[in-house]
Amino acid sequence: MLETSARLLRLLGLLQTPREWSGAELAQRLEIDVRTVRRDIQKLRDLDYPVHATPGAAGYRLGAGAKLPPLLLDDDEAVAVAIGLRTAAGGTVAGIEDTSLRALAKLEQVLPSRLRHRVNLLHSVTVTVPATGPTVDPDVLVAIAAACRDHQRLRFDYRRHDGTSSVRDAEPHRLVHSGRRWYLIGWDTDRSDWRTYRVDRIQPRIPTGPRFTPRQAPDPDFATYLAHGASTASYRYQAKITLYASAEAAAERIAPTVGVIEAIDSDTCMLHTGSNSLDEIAVYVALFGFRFRIHEPPELVSHIRGLAARLTDAVEDS
Repeated sequence: MLETSARLLRLLGLLQTPREWSGAELAQRLEIDVRTVRRDIQKLRDLDYPVHATPGAAGYRLGAGAKLPPLLLDDDEAVAVAIGLRTAAGGTVAGIEDTSLRALAKLEQVLPSRLRHRVNLLHSVTVTVPATGPTVDPDVLVAIAAACRDHQRLRFDYRRHDGTSSVRDAEPHRLVHSGRRWYLIGWDTDRSDWRTYRVDRIQPRIPTGPRFTPRQAPDPDFATYLAHGASTASYRYQAKITLYASAEAAAERIAPTVGVIEAIDSDTCMLHTGSNSLDEIAVYVALFGFRFRIHEPPELVSHIRGLAARLTDAVEDS
């Protein structure tokens, strides 16, 4: 049987998992009897840890308290947290770099040597490219997340592609993270339609608006919906292009925010993408390295024909 202090730490670790434990389950895990479990639960409560009992059942769970309990991690969890903190130090959320490094230093100080070796090995062979894209204010993320959770309408200033701003009123639904950008999917009350907003262009107006009844999501697959909204729906030109490559091969080169890939068969797929510039679509698709055929829009077909003729003339002249 474990000593009391070690047993309490292990009990606390079990209670930190997001589930309810019966007294019998805890007793089996800790190799003690149910009476000892009840005594240990009371000891944790005496130490100000909020261990709640489920009404009508012999179940226990750890609630939120006034102080942060010791975080008990297994080996894989500790390595995952260390890698995550290292990644966050060079991530897209502004202002958390130093905080992430301080937390990482505390964690690495107490890591057993076998785990520290695994983390250091990964760091020693990894090169991090500094973020050059837009960053997101963590307070903005928290404000939007709270509005999503509490079903409160959100008014915010939104900066468009061309730099102009407008005031939006939306029922926020979900935050979605893709690559190095954050997006908000919400119901735009003025336009009576679902919209996708880049969070780095949002400046919330506090306090938030009244509560609302959540609507049915536009698509249960938020990744697909985001890809469509971010890559096609908001642009002047929306293109449909057949790629002579499998959907899996195309997905390795084409980010979800660039276009939506739809499999046709094992050797071809359809790319749905968009831009405000025909040149941008033409050049971008040509650089994928796949054979392709453009179906829509007609302006893009004509534009690429003219571009191909100019390129051919340039080669013949040389």
